[in-house]
Parts: sequence; C-alpha cells; structure tokens
Amino acid sequence: MWSVDGAGKEKGSVDGAGKEKGSVDGAGKEKGSVENKNNENTPKEDAAGKVEKTKSLSQVTSMNGVSLVLNQYGDTYNFTFHITMGAQDQGLYSLNFHYCSNTRPGAVSPYSLSVEIREKNPDGFLSASEIPLPRLYISMAALFLTAAIIWTSTLLKHKYSVFKIHWLMAALTYTKAVSLVFHSINYHFINMEGHPIEGWAVMYYITHLLKGALLFITLALIGTGFAFIKYILSDKEKKIFMIVIPLQVLANVAYIIIEETEEGSSEYTLWREILFLVDVICCGAILFPVVWSIRHLQEASTTDGKAAMNLEKLKLFRHYYVMIVCYIYFTRIIAILLRVAVPFQWQWCQEFLIEVSTLVFFVLTGFKFRPASNNPYLQLPQDEEDLEMDEVVTESGVLEGISKVKKTSNGRERHRESAL
Repeated sequence: MWSVDGAGKEKGSVDGAGKEKGSVDGAGKEKGSVENKNNENTPKEDAAGKVEKTKSLSQVTSMNGVSLVLNQYGDTYNFTFHITMGAQDQGLYSLNFHYCSNTRPGAVSPYSLSVEIREKNPDGFLSASEIPLPRLYISMAALFLTAAIIWTSTLLKHKYSVFKIHWLMAALTYTKAVSLVFHSINYHFINMEGHPIEGWAVMYYITHLLKGALLFITLALIGTGFAFIKYILSDKEKKIFMIVIPLQVLANVAYIIIEETEEGSSEYTLWREILFLVDVICCGAILFPVVWSIRHLQEASTTDGKAAMNLEKLKLFRHYYVMIVCYIYFTRIIAILLRVAVPFQWQWCQEFLIEVSTLVFFVLTGFKFRPASNNPYLQLPQDEEDLEMDEVVTESGVLEGISKVKKTSNGRERHRESAL
C-alpha cells in the first residue's frame, strides 16, 4: 500500500499481487507521474528476425472517461496526470495500480515501480487534517510555558519546602514547551516548503527525546515516594528505572524512524509495532512504584503511631494512581478511537486531546506535590522527642526569646521562634 500525506512526502510499497493502493486527503491540486519498468524483455521482432525497439503511445481510458497517455520506451512505461479538486470534492482518495501480468493465475512477473506525487492545498502543503497543527502546537507551548513559570515562582516562594524533584518537574515542563515550539516550526516549514527543514526537525527530535525520558523518570520518582516519604530507592525500584530509561530511548528512536520512513515500507510497520509495545510496557512499569508505595503506606498506617499522617498520604497516592491511569487511558486509547471516529478534516483533534490531557495531568500533579507546609506529601515523620522538648521549653519559658535551629526535610536550616 502506498499513500501520500499532505506534507508532500511519498510513502509506499507494492503488495505481492502487483496492486498498489493509496490515500490522498485534503483539497487542492494533485500531480503524479508513474514509471513502470518490466523486467521481462518485450521487444518486437520483424519477419527478418531483427529486434526492433520503438517508442509507442497509447490512450488508456478509465471508467469515468478520464484519459491518460501511456508512453513506452522499450520495456519501460510511464504516464503523468494532473487533478484539481474543489472544496466540494475534498475527502480521502485512493489510487490503485494494477499490473495485469500478475493477475493471471500462477503468473508472477517481477517489476519495479517509481511514483512521484506532489500535493498542494491552496494555503500550503499540509493536508486538511494537519493544517491546524502549527497553531495548535504553538498555543499549547505558550500554555505549558505559562504553567512552568508559575511553577518556578511557587518553588522560589516556598524554597524551604522544595526538593530536587520539584526542579525536575520544572525542567520537564520547560522541555515540553520547547519541544512543542520546535514541533510547530517543523510543521510550518513543511506547509511552506513541502518537506521538513533538517535543522528544525533535528531540534524537535532532541527535545522530544529529552521530554519523554524526563516524563517517565519524574513519574517513576514520584510514584516511589522518593524525597517525599523516603530518601533511598529499594532494589526493585532501581530495576524499574533500569528498565524504563532504556525503553524510553528505544521508544523515541522508533518514533523518529517512523517519522522519517515511508509508510508502506516493511520497516515502518516493524517500528510502529515496536513503538506501541514499548510505550505500553513503560506505561505499565510506572504504575508498579505507585502500587508499592500504596502498599507500604497501608502497612505503615497499622504499625506505627502516625496512622493519621500515613492514611492521608495513602489517600493522595491513590489519587495519583488514578491520575496516571486516566492520563494513559486518554492519551493512548481515547485519542486513537477519536482519530478513527471523526471525519478526516477533524483528525487533528487527536493531537488536541493528547496535549490538553498532558497539560491537565501536569497541573494536577503539580498541585498535589506543591511545596507547601500543609501538603501531606511533605509532612515527613518528625522526631517525637523533639516535639515533646519543644512543648516543655515553651511551657517553662526558660528559653523565652531564643530561637531554635531546625533542619527542614530537604536538608536546609531555618530558624523557628518558640511559641509563647
């Protein structure tokens, strides 16, 4: 099957029966030329036994009355055609190529086929389903950048309650915004030139790779409760990172190959299946640390004297688990079903749903893990003896006016005046 997308890129292959199919979406002009070279020797021989190779022209008329001129040069045939479609004729189109020699039972004749197609809508080379994408990506980049700036100001405001993972979340949001900017620029040049500009495409792929790695590392760290309920990762949690990080690299490599490979080639199908499988494994892997943290908090709430605090953390980790499941469900399942269900000119809604779901997930995660003194995630168990000593000192008034240096959960020191 071969198809041509709105970016003017040709994607294709020929099946074993010698039939070639394709789809063209969007309204506008389409130009194409097909050259077929038969590997069998088909020269003409006259009565004297001389071999004669001549150029012949023949009219090939289709069922709807459209004629194509078929040019023959020895054993090579080629033809060209030009189609203009109006706004009322826009839709998905198929172009079928039949090699008649292979339609006979038991006949398999090898041949080579070269197809060159140029598609253009009135406003550019993008198809109808891709025209809104540059504006969509740049708009979402602005929203992610705004969220990143607000998150950074929050970290600076509550610097005594900030962990390193908070800055990792900020880096993820900024990287996501930059990736969307490069993605929008890449589509803009595809629309203007008909093909991507290599430099912008490379910058997009780099930031996309960094974003994917940071996303799953951050989700896994939050799921393990690292820095929030403990400072050391267990061996099984370390194995999760040893699995997720290489798989994310493989997933991004597969994504780049899919973007740069023709759709009908065998490599395209292989890497698309690899990307889907790796993505499912990564999404499932980041759920395990959350489940382990929930189980750990359930056990801790029944064994120590801080049941109320652990139960509150347990409730929030359960909410986080539901958030991850919903994020995976919307971006991996609902988005695909939406693309299949809507008309072709609305297929950009899949990308809109993915980006909006990602933004909502980032905002909710930041709200749950915001650096604030009343956030149950940040209320690490304190030394009960220190709390009792604080009460004794406060009640006696012996050390009135003297402040006590108290280490915060992130290792910084701060002064806290004794309550009078």
